[in-house]
Amino acid sequence: MKEEFTLSVFTENSIGMLTRITNVFTRRHINLDSLTVSESEVKQVFKYTVVFKSTQEQIDKLIGQLERLVEVFKVFAHKNTEIIYQELALYKVKTDLLSNGAVEQIIRESQARILTVDREFIAIEKTGYIEEIESLFAKLSSFGILEFTRSGRVAINKAMIE
Repeated sequence: MKEEFTLSVFTENSIGMLTRITNVFTRRHINLDSLTVSESEVKQVFKYTVVFKSTQEQIDKLIGQLERLVEVFKVFAHKNTEIIYQELALYKVKTDLLSNGAVEQIIRESQARILTVDREFIAIEKTGYIEEIESLFAKLSSFGILEFTRSGRVAINKAMIE
């Protein structure tokens, strides 16, 4: 049975690494739900956080394939209960909506925050789980969203890694 997994792939910072990693998933016909890349806590070691649905058997094969790539140091697979994770979303709506008390109430109840107030628009930031981000999107949609973007998942392991 397929379930959601988050892979943490630690690599060298080399050109084409993203392509080599995603090719492993493409060859196995695995669709990625989220992909985030950043430098890790170790200088010059990059962390690819990949979210997708799969089986444990397929995960074991993926890890083996990824760890065979020369530039990959280590790969960890996590179920959602084993990690602390969040996503970030930005919403742009018309400034005149601020005069509407309902929009301000939605922002407060969603524990979002206003990043910028411009003459034409306001930018709202929401950090949380995908369900929270989608819920705020649905609530703001009835007032009109000018622009929306969401990051991929960022995650840290709950357990101590040796």
